[in-house]
Order: sequence, then C-alpha cells, then structure tokens
Amino acid sequence: MKMKTSTMNIVLAIATVVTLATGCSKSSDSTPSGPVIPGDATTWVGTTIGDGSDAFEIKGKYVIKKGTYSLKGWVYVVSGSQLYIEPGTIIKGDKATKATLIAEPGGQIFAEGTAAEPIVMTSAQAPGSRKPGDWGGLVVCGNAVNNQGQMTIEGGLRTVFGGTNNADNSGVYSYIRIEFAGYPYATDQEINGMTLGSVGSGTTVNHIQVSYSNDDSYEWFGGSVNCKYLVAYHGWDDDFDTDDGFSGNMQFLLGVRDPKIADLSLSNGFESDNNASGSAATPFTSAVFSNVTLIGPIGQDANFANTTNYIDGGGMNPNNGSRLGQFQAGAQIRRNSHENIFNTVIAGYPVGLIVENDKGSATQSAATNGNLFVMNDYFAGMTIIGSDKNKTWLDQLSTDATTLDPNQLSFSHTFFMLPANANDSLGFVADIKLNQPNSTVSNPNYGPTASSPLIGHSNLFSNSLLQNSWFDQVNYVGAFKSDADADNWMKGWTNFDPQNTVY
Repeated sequence: MKMKTSTMNIVLAIATVVTLATGCSKSSDSTPSGPVIPGDATTWVGTTIGDGSDAFEIKGKYVIKKGTYSLKGWVYVVSGSQLYIEPGTIIKGDKATKATLIAEPGGQIFAEGTAAEPIVMTSAQAPGSRKPGDWGGLVVCGNAVNNQGQMTIEGGLRTVFGGTNNADNSGVYSYIRIEFAGYPYATDQEINGMTLGSVGSGTTVNHIQVSYSNDDSYEWFGGSVNCKYLVAYHGWDDDFDTDDGFSGNMQFLLGVRDPKIADLSLSNGFESDNNASGSAATPFTSAVFSNVTLIGPIGQDANFANTTNYIDGGGMNPNNGSRLGQFQAGAQIRRNSHENIFNTVIAGYPVGLIVENDKGSATQSAATNGNLFVMNDYFAGMTIIGSDKNKTWLDQLSTDATTLDPNQLSFSHTFFMLPANANDSLGFVADIKLNQPNSTVSNPNYGPTASSPLIGHSNLFSNSLLQNSWFDQVNYVGAFKSDADADNWMKGWTNFDPQNTVY
C-alpha cells in the first residue's frame, strides 16, 4: 500500500487557522445538543476531507463545522487524535476513490448529531442514481478484547485493532445516517455500513440508521460496546452480524428488508459466529440483544418468492461485483456463538431460527446448557420455524450441520418452542398487529397497535443477562412501545427514501 507522508497539519499550514471556542455542553440522550468541542480544536479548512489516497491521516484535534463536505479516499483518524463533527453536517462519500472514514485504535470521532439535525454520511452520486456500495462507510476500531488477537478489517484497510481494554473509548456516534456504503474492495470483501472492530464500552453508539449497505448493515468484530436505537434498512447481506467474541448489550433495534435484495451468502436478520473457524476461542461471542423488530422479505411483499429470479436487486443492483442470492433466517447462530436474543419479534423470513453445529462446533450444546438464550420472542409468518443446516430451508434435525433426519423436527424448532423459553410462533405477519408492517411510506411506523400480542408483558427482564442497569426494563416485545407518534423513536432523524433526497 502506498503511504502518504503529508497530514492535515501540513495542509493547514498553508491555510488560515481558526480556533473554535468551547460553546456547548453535552445534555441528556433525549435532548442532545451536539459534541463538546475543546477550545484547542482547529476548524477544518475547505470542504474536502481527504485527498483521494489510501492513507490520508488526521492528526491532532479538528472540528468539522456544520456544512456539506466531500470525503475522498481512505481517511484515518490516528491514535491520539480527535475529529469532531457538528450536528447537521453532510458528508458525501466519493465513489471513484472508495471513500471511507476510519477511527483507528486510540483515535476518536465525536459525531454527535441531534434529532433535529442528524449527521448524514451518504453517496456523492446524484439523486436517483445512488446504489449500495457507492462509497466505503464508517469504520470504528479500538483496543477492546476479541478472541483472535490482533485483527485487520477486511478489504485492504491498514488498521490493526484489538487489545485488552474493554472500557476503551473510540468517541461518540449519535444521530447519524449512513447511506449507500459498502464499496467492494475485492470479491466478498465489502466494508459494512458501520463496522466496529474491538470497540470498547467507553464508546457511545445510539440513534444510527444504515440504509442500502452493500454488505451487512452493522458488524461487530469483538469488543464490548453497547448500542441503542439502531435501524438497518434494505441492506444487502445481514442486518446485525456479530463475530470474534463481541460481548456488548443492544436494545431497541429495527431491521427492514427489501424483498428484492439479498446476498449470495444468504441474508439473515441476525448472523452470529464465535469466529470464522468455529473454534471455542474465548471470550465467546455473547452479545445480548433485547427489544428488536425484524421485518423480513415476506413481511414486505405477500408475493415474495425466495428465488434468484425474483431477487433481482429491485433497481438497486450496483453491478460492481456484489452477487445477489437468497434470504435465509431471522436469526442464524452458528460456529460456537453464544449469542442471546430476548424480547424480540421477527416476521416474514423463510426460516425463523438456525442454531447450527457447523465446522465441528457445539452451538446446540451451548443452547441446551444455558449459554445461549432465545427467550420471550415472537415469530410471525415464517415459512418454517427452524433449520439446523445452512442453505437447506428444511425443518429437520441435524447435529453436525451435514446429515439430516427427516423424521424429526430440527433442534432449532424444538429449542425455540421449549416452554421454558416462553417464545411463540404466529401463522401470519398480520398476527403481530404492527401499525405498518409492510409500509413503503416515507415515515413508517412499525409500532404495535393496542391489540397487539407484543404489549402488556411482565417478567421480560428476569434473565440474569438482562439484570444490568443499562437496559430499559420495558413491558413490551420488539423495538417500539406502541404506534403512538410519541413512541416512535425514529421520528425526525431517519430517512426512508435516501435515493431521492437532495443533499
């Protein structure tokens, strides 16, 4: 990789340097006012971030004031440096230079928008011509623990991440929209919409919407960061993908699929591996998800057919080497993962749950032994409840992810329906009674109506994994309390038609 020796310090040496006085303070999550900017931060000069190379470095403390900017090339916020981005800022990723913004371990980005003025990271292409993979995306890397040691992000980025500090702080990421990211640097080597590598719990992540990512909407490689209020909208591959010992807590998440977009690797709502080899390396992937709403392709299209003829990209195929495929499961837990899913509703997938012993792993034993929980969850409108083997779509028992017993229901089905797990499976998407389960309006509402079975519950947080003050102990299943306007936490800062938005 060709390395660039100049830095932003040199660029600013030929420009007028203005310091920004501290003039705002951080307020509560419900009434954010933007990042606290130190008085010694230097105002960014110009409207371009990066120079188009693969190694542009930001060193020191800089503030990007509210405005519209072009991101060009791979831009690294290096260790010991801070980049502050003001609310209302729009950053357009350049397609030709595979624009990507990366916080390296020890570097911090304070991108703290507000509900009224979110920060937007989007495609530089014109309205009507934007596609998944128009630019790289947002990559955050830290010094928290993973189970593989020192790691690098796929796709050619130089950054090495991973360490021993689970309390590591990579900054603040709040009220941000990330649109049309995921440039494919090589075959099957796309960056995700938001990638988090060994990000520690000192980092703040909330109110993020990733739309039309060319790979996963979100993927965590180890780390311990906790996240709330995430939206995955019309991604190419998985909505929420966890790997390599990720152990964070997650609450209030929404995933909505476009029935015409799925990846060759098979697209899932949740996908979770302990690691790629399926080894029992510790710490195990043990993320805890609560209050998630996933609307699969059947939930969006009553005429959906899980075939490669039907899944044609729906006008969003970027023709950049990314390959279309089929949908699979609401949740696929495999390769020794100890993922946990509580108080969640998943609607309209070909398969509800896969708990898979692939690559010689003991994922099913983890479930049986109480090291993996799928509890207080609702399925609705699934073709089948469970499967034990990748790429089969058959509800048949397999203990090795290879051989199927057609005379027995899958382990995944049986486990999901155990009375102790307090799960339920309903026949139709309509049975969960969401306000707009298949909405195409610009401001959808996925909250439950007053007669929904998702509301009015008790004891949803009795499991010890949920006995953490970080979780809001609510009495409903899914991401929303109701369909009342006041309970729609997406209101004001999300955008469900980024293709046609003029920025």
